[in-house]
Amino acid sequence: MCGFVVIVGLAGRLPDRPMVERMVATIAHRGPDDAGFWGNGSVAMGFRRLAIIDRSSASHQPMLGPGGHEVLVFNGEIYNYVELRDELRALGHGFHSTGDTEVLLAAWRQWGEACVDHLVGMFAFVVWDERRRELFGARDRCGVKPLFVYRGSDVVMFTSEIKAIQASGLYAHQENWEAIAGYLLAGQLDDGTATCFAGIEHIPPAHSFSLGLNGQLRQRRYFDWPEQTLEHAGDVPGTIARMLEDSVRIRMRADLPTGVCLSGGLDSTAIVCEMARQREKTHDPQPLLAFNYNAQEHDEWNYVSETLRVTGATLVSSQVNPRQMWESMPRVLHFHDEPLHSMNALVSFDLMRLARQYGAIVVLNGQGADEILAGYSSFYSDYWMSLVARGQVRQAAREIRVFARTFGVNAWGLEAQVARRVGFRALRRSPGYDRFARVARRALLRRNPWFTQELIKKMPDRALTHSVRLEEAQRRSLTSAPLPLLLRIEDRNSMAHGVEVRVPFLDHRLASYALALPLEWRIRGQWNKYALREALRGRIPESVRVRADKMGFPVPTGRWFGRDLYEPLRDLLGSQAARERGLYRTDTLLRELDRGRGGDVVNHPELFRAANLEMWLTMLASRGVDTRRANAGRMAESVRIVPDRQPLVPANRNALPE
Repeated sequence: MCGFVVIVGLAGRLPDRPMVERMVATIAHRGPDDAGFWGNGSVAMGFRRLAIIDRSSASHQPMLGPGGHEVLVFNGEIYNYVELRDELRALGHGFHSTGDTEVLLAAWRQWGEACVDHLVGMFAFVVWDERRRELFGARDRCGVKPLFVYRGSDVVMFTSEIKAIQASGLYAHQENWEAIAGYLLAGQLDDGTATCFAGIEHIPPAHSFSLGLNGQLRQRRYFDWPEQTLEHAGDVPGTIARMLEDSVRIRMRADLPTGVCLSGGLDSTAIVCEMARQREKTHDPQPLLAFNYNAQEHDEWNYVSETLRVTGATLVSSQVNPRQMWESMPRVLHFHDEPLHSMNALVSFDLMRLARQYGAIVVLNGQGADEILAGYSSFYSDYWMSLVARGQVRQAAREIRVFARTFGVNAWGLEAQVARRVGFRALRRSPGYDRFARVARRALLRRNPWFTQELIKKMPDRALTHSVRLEEAQRRSLTSAPLPLLLRIEDRNSMAHGVEVRVPFLDHRLASYALALPLEWRIRGQWNKYALREALRGRIPESVRVRADKMGFPVPTGRWFGRDLYEPLRDLLGSQAARERGLYRTDTLLRELDRGRGGDVVNHPELFRAANLEMWLTMLASRGVDTRRANAGRMAESVRIVPDRQPLVPANRNALPE
């Protein structure tokens, strides 16, 4: 896991070395083990390395191909690099390292743009081909690894984090108020290519691109998720079990200790149990570390303790309190560059701190299982709608009744909800419905009690989504929201501490199979993730396998806002700076906060977003010329960037940014 910058000068601009040094300095946390530089005319690359596989200088980056005609920078892991290396050797390629970077470069030399079709992993990479005088790059299918692009009048930059672009001195800072309005009003983040900075965008997941020295950027989608369900799924539980086993196995390939994030839920339990089986096969003597956050208000200890007993894992729990989390938020925002979605991001940040502290540089977690295997509670309604849309009305009614009995809710209310959705589905076919719905949505926004009309006017008028099928809802959760945001949280939090997070459920082979399963293998009665539950029979504690509720790493934000964090939150939202911002209806926010004082604050998501944005804007104000000079100074003190393939070690290998 690493970080890189790539600069292409246009119209005669030549990237200078001090610029690259400034940019690379801002992402030093992504690679505390090594740094490198390469430049030739209009193209320059800078790199920071977290050495996971082949920690020797043979895997130094930027990596040059034989003859120096290709230069590669690569962030991520190619999990099938062992198998690919054997295949490429048979095709005549030689290797000097034992790592995956050289395998990726050989794959590019062998297959060109089609190399991405051979990769199993998480990746963002850019390769300069001197003979073609062209850049080629790609981002993995799920977007686990980030890649940003900025196109100026005489420069194009690709970076692993936004702050590197800001440090170049070539980007004129400007907030993207459409994105910010979407965040404040609807909680939308990372659901498209836009960022909260005007002119800086994501390279979309599952896309590759090429860039010539004329500045023309061409993108293409090289992979898409299945839209049709399988008619004959075969042995679904057995297939899921085998695919997950293989996915965990290849994600345990590392030359460093591995750990796992453990809640009491199905997904993380499946991973830690499989890791324990794999370690038993290899007689690994290292302890299996499981990192956990368990709020008193949402105690899952019974499930966690049973998993620890079965696996022999050693539990490491986060003991951070609400005040400590709150005080850490400016630092977390620094690493993220953009606002956070909730206090849960701060929990994850502390878990990654613990992983680094205890020496688990590689950590596996269960991200992605809810999206590909239908784990979110909202998917039940989508499932019932899918049955109705197929004419299976009686089956839908039976499924609703089973669900209602299990969770103690009113079946008539659920059926009425589905009936309303059926009615809206019919209305959507009416001429002019989309225009009417947009007008109605805009009118509803104008009545928002929390934020000003000036902000509401900046809210983009997005196209309406008309999902009536579970399959569509799952694809949207995978490609739009919430997964892209959750993956951003994982990447920035882990990289802030020099830790690599791997996500076995997002192996594209497993995900593609799961997304094509017949409906009855996704949800059945009260059970979500039905295929996974059946696949895990005898593989995880039965108490976890059959639990119907879902928590993850829950944070009691409403209670914290009403008690421990009441005063600092009120001070922030009631500050003169917040009042003069012109975004919030400050008195309304404060009344809502006061209403929950001493108990639970009901509308805590809106309050969190307002407070988080205020902190974020304050952080931006503290950046600028002085900050860039400070970064460059730290770079000069701790890192020497050298050309070609010479390894470079920071003065303090274990130092982390404050």
